[in-house]
Amino acid sequence: MRDQPHPSLRDLVLGRLAASGLTPATRELVAGLLPEVRTRSGGRAGPLYLRSISAAGWRGIGPAATLDLEPGPGLTVIAGRNGSGKSSFAEAAEMVLTGDNFRWQDRTQIWKQGWRNLHDHTAPQVSVQLCPDGDRDRDGDGDGGGGGGPLTVRRSWHGNGLEDSRTVAHRPGGPEQDPRDVIDAEDLTTYRPFLSYSELGAMITGRMSALHDAVAQILGLDLLAAADTEARARAKKLNDTVTGAGDLVRAVIAELSESDDPRAAEAAAALGGRQPDLDRLRALLKGQIATDGAELARLRRLASLEGPDPREVAGAVTRLREAAAVAEDARFGTAEDARQLIELLERALDHRRRHPGSADCPVCGGESRLDEGWSARARDQVERLRREAAEAQSARTGLAAAVRAVRDLVQPVPGWLQGDASPFASLWHDWAGCRDVTDPRALADRIERVAAAMADACRQLSEEAADRIAEQDGRWQPLALRLTECLREVERAEAARPLVRQIKDGRAWLRKVTDELREERLRPFADQSQTIWKLLCERSSVSLGSISLAGTANQRKVVLDASVDTIDAPAFGVMSQGELHSLALSLFLPRATHPDSPYGFLVIDDPVQSMDPEKVEGLARVLQLHSRNRQVVVFTHDTRLQQAIRQLRVPATIMQVSRQTDSVVRVTRTDDPVSLALGEARAVASDRNLPPDVADRVLPQMCRGALEAAYLEPARRRLRADGLSHDEVEARIGRTYKLTELAALAFYDSAMAPAEVLAAVAQDHGPWARALIERCNAGAHQAPAPSRAPLDLVRETERLARAVQHR
Repeated sequence: MRDQPHPSLRDLVLGRLAASGLTPATRELVAGLLPEVRTRSGGRAGPLYLRSISAAGWRGIGPAATLDLEPGPGLTVIAGRNGSGKSSFAEAAEMVLTGDNFRWQDRTQIWKQGWRNLHDHTAPQVSVQLCPDGDRDRDGDGDGGGGGGPLTVRRSWHGNGLEDSRTVAHRPGGPEQDPRDVIDAEDLTTYRPFLSYSELGAMITGRMSALHDAVAQILGLDLLAAADTEARARAKKLNDTVTGAGDLVRAVIAELSESDDPRAAEAAAALGGRQPDLDRLRALLKGQIATDGAELARLRRLASLEGPDPREVAGAVTRLREAAAVAEDARFGTAEDARQLIELLERALDHRRRHPGSADCPVCGGESRLDEGWSARARDQVERLRREAAEAQSARTGLAAAVRAVRDLVQPVPGWLQGDASPFASLWHDWAGCRDVTDPRALADRIERVAAAMADACRQLSEEAADRIAEQDGRWQPLALRLTECLREVERAEAARPLVRQIKDGRAWLRKVTDELREERLRPFADQSQTIWKLLCERSSVSLGSISLAGTANQRKVVLDASVDTIDAPAFGVMSQGELHSLALSLFLPRATHPDSPYGFLVIDDPVQSMDPEKVEGLARVLQLHSRNRQVVVFTHDTRLQQAIRQLRVPATIMQVSRQTDSVVRVTRTDDPVSLALGEARAVASDRNLPPDVADRVLPQMCRGALEAAYLEPARRRLRADGLSHDEVEARIGRTYKLTELAALAFYDSAMAPAEVLAAVAQDHGPWARALIERCNAGAHQAPAPSRAPLDLVRETERLARAVQHR
């Protein structure tokens, strides 16, 4: 069961706000600064697990290949040499869900040119199948839980560019959906479940502000940061209002001093004191504001009217009619059918690719209909249909742009005309109503007609208003209007002053609460990171101390306390490359496994590089720890991780990826070398065409190899328990050539003679076990012994190997 998610940070802050001691007005202001918690889409049956990753024509994978996974908690290791195609699966999952690969970020374009496979020239495609917890039925029919069946997300390419792709999501029997409707893009960023080798290094060598923001977002502190940002924005706006009012008062007083009107001197006296006498100023302006001042303001608005530009309107209308005609042709032509035909042909081509040995049509039953010639013609037709579909889309886009351009010419009814019953106001309402016309042709006709009337009316009213202003604009009217403006700004400044104080007090309280909550919420994150570090770097002289967030808004950073042999030191300066990668893992895993994450899986690519053997063993322990309640999928070319998993007996599924000619990628399970060796021996023993003399020579050697694999891991564990390092263990085993010597290292005394070891084996398992080892040794080093039932030899080998493994 997953941990319960953190309580809402907003609720925690509001609870503390009630007991903050701030004034009611300040508390109300702070509460209004806190954004509402984002509502996440419901209906999810539990954390999402990976059921499979598929790719075709992608990176190192040519023909379609699928990596099947068990959708639930557990550790899966995908092994393979460099170039085998294993990382292509990891990059496919990252690409289909995030739309990008981290290794390509901030790189030149040449890094993005190798995404197509060189051997397979069909349309590239990558997909993942996700399974919600509680909906993990393996038949994929969707009746295993409440999630509606597994969710498949597929990205396919239809062009040469990486961006020429389409991504869809669907469940069994359901329609295609936009992935953004079912997978939260913000969650993919916040709880990113992918970690590649390049990203492992970038977490430490990249900008610390990015790491700071990622951790802060996990902790929910972005809500408090947003509140403080909003508070600063409001405070700036209010301070600008106060400052602007003071500047305006000084400018108006200067203008009043140049007038010989007695009212100008009285107004200057009202404004010039330490505190402006607003009541005296209102009394002075009362008559002017109610009559002449308002009328003059209206006349000035009319005088500045600018109607629609007839040439601009005519050009936009012409373009709209042309676009409407083009769109109409596209609508009633064959281009609208192109998309459906493309899908039909692509399915037929896919059937042809999946059944290369048959050219029969599965629909009509016609023989040799789907041959290579048909495939070539079908691909040509798909390209032609895509062009037709693109032309139809272009026509619709052009029409939308033309409609938008026409509507952009229309200005809404200004506030000063609202409620006006004049013919001009009615005409302007008619003009503004053009924006509501949906039919392109009707829009063109109406705007052409109304624009002409609007242009004439604006020109006539502007001329009339200019004439009236010239008559009424005496010496006092301009000053009265300036005083009216000044009065309004001073009133706004007076109202802003107490709000500035409230915001200042609120921000101080928010900073205090932010520091407290950051420490509280960061503590379990830091504790988890330290636990991971100790497992990874158990024998390192570098100790990782506290982890904290620090810095200013423009210089944010994560502070990592470290020490070398109890002496404090800067973390990055004293750590080796392997320790830096261990530190990156220590910071990545708490984020990716956060209780609020909707993803039950982690995909880690190549985490073993730069790690010494002790750290690889620590990595195995870390992976085991997190695989108890997460699906952990690790890709690696380094066999040391598999060795560590076997030595520590970590439950894991081991898969091997191999790449053959023409980028054919195969995935096989190799959970345990003993099973692999026994499987090969069983295959030889079952081969009836194998000559008996060959079987008598080869089969004992193969069975001996299975027994060596069985004794190898307990031998390693015993030597490690004796205090030998990894290098010393491997060197000691490398000097062991006999099976009896290996058995002695595993369970007995290394100084025992072969006969003594065989006697001990017979005592532990029975005389048959001794006879089996002697038979395997004889077949490998002496002339072939008389033939016996090959499968009996394999069965006895498996019996002893399993007994050794479980001892």
